[in-house]
Amino acid sequence: MTHVMFTFSHWKPVLWGLLVFVLVTHSIKTVTRNFDWESEYTIFMAGLRVNRQNAKLYNNVGHALESQDKFHEALEYFLKASRAQPDDIGAHINVGRTFNNLQQYDEAEHAFWKAKDLLPRPRAGEPYKARIAPNHLNVFLNLANVISRNKSRLEEADALYRQAISMRADYIQAYINRGDILIKLNRTQEAQEVYERALQFDSSNPDIYYNLGVVYLEQGKATQALVYFNKALTLEPEHEQALMNSAILIQEIGNAKLRKAAYERLQLLLRKGKINERVYFNLGMLSMDDQRLLEAETWFKKAIEVREDFRSALFNLALLLSDTNRPLEAVPFLKQLLKYHADHVKGLILLGDIYINHVRDLDAAEDCYKSILDMEPTNVQAVHNLCVVHVERGHLQKGEQCLVKAAELAPKEEYIQHHLQIIRSRLQKLQAKTSTQIQHEQSSSSVHETAGQTNLKHDSRSKTKNNDQDSLSPKNSNVDSSRHRQQSTQK
Repeated sequence: MTHVMFTFSHWKPVLWGLLVFVLVTHSIKTVTRNFDWESEYTIFMAGLRVNRQNAKLYNNVGHALESQDKFHEALEYFLKASRAQPDDIGAHINVGRTFNNLQQYDEAEHAFWKAKDLLPRPRAGEPYKARIAPNHLNVFLNLANVISRNKSRLEEADALYRQAISMRADYIQAYINRGDILIKLNRTQEAQEVYERALQFDSSNPDIYYNLGVVYLEQGKATQALVYFNKALTLEPEHEQALMNSAILIQEIGNAKLRKAAYERLQLLLRKGKINERVYFNLGMLSMDDQRLLEAETWFKKAIEVREDFRSALFNLALLLSDTNRPLEAVPFLKQLLKYHADHVKGLILLGDIYINHVRDLDAAEDCYKSILDMEPTNVQAVHNLCVVHVERGHLQKGEQCLVKAAELAPKEEYIQHHLQIIRSRLQKLQAKTSTQIQHEQSSSSVHETAGQTNLKHDSRSKTKNNDQDSLSPKNSNVDSSRHRQQSTQK
């Protein structure tokens, strides 16, 4: 007994040491494992350290990186998954989707075709759809979306959507995407039928109602379009595209009773953080309709701050400033407009008008009108206003010839005929005055020769005040508030 006690006492320190070692080792493993469980990424990376041939783990790591918008890193793991298991359809879909996110569309299409080719072939007498995993149907949508970027391949994309629908009759997203393609193909009646078919499977989907609104808008049926936009908003009050396009439509319809709703919808977009030039611009257009011109000016300037080449905002702001007797303030915005859009005819007309009437720079005005005529040789306004430049310079005969040309281009335009009459009247008066002056000089010469009065002098400068109240001015009545209609896009 004494010997046993002695032996236990002898090994006691060793046993305590082993116990401490085991506890420390397991504590370290626990701490390490806690780090592994810190996120999905670390969990799946820990799994790959154990098994480097597991395609599912590579895909999961890729998904974790993709969720952080680390597309290049995600692509690396998706590619590894496709190499670890070449027949993994999901891996090839992941590769294609990531290439698409990286805007490498050719590579994306190649990956999607690989995935599609791996789908099981149909068996005789067995529905194809029964043998396709639901999540693998996405390859049809992804491939069609990439192909449809090329407008010459829209029919090809449509065929893919039809194939997807044939495999799954209630595939709502396929209906929505196919309707978009049909609208681009200008087959709006078919698009309408596709969306109405989709409603049979999902009558509470706001996107379908929104897209039906787009169809009616394309068909020129604004009232019906607004009904469907409003229905989408009833189902989803913050549906961004319905908010935006319904507000634009209300503005274009011009119904003053509905403007408050349009304001509220655009303001909601701002509160949601959708700070973009389209929201600001359409708030500006609504303010102009309500004659709240200072507010409109502020909104247009905000739109230009967001996008400095915003064609319609630049022009409408310049037009507003010109119409409110601030033409010189309009000039910088017109120059900015023409910097990005040198072919903006209305902008050139308005700038030329300001140069003639306010800056008195006839050379600059002439350059504006000649720029238009280089693009549109038969533009009546440009031809007429160039005639005004000639007249302002005192070149009446050149002005008359120019107005004759303008009258030939637009024989029914009364203002051109009126201005032509004014110029011809001036020329007749000038000719009559010149004839009288010549007769007077001849008479004076005769008197001088007869009377020998050498001190008489004739002042040939006319001191007669021109009482002709008619004058020519640049024609700008066709310059209007170029309302920018936003392209309605399908969700």
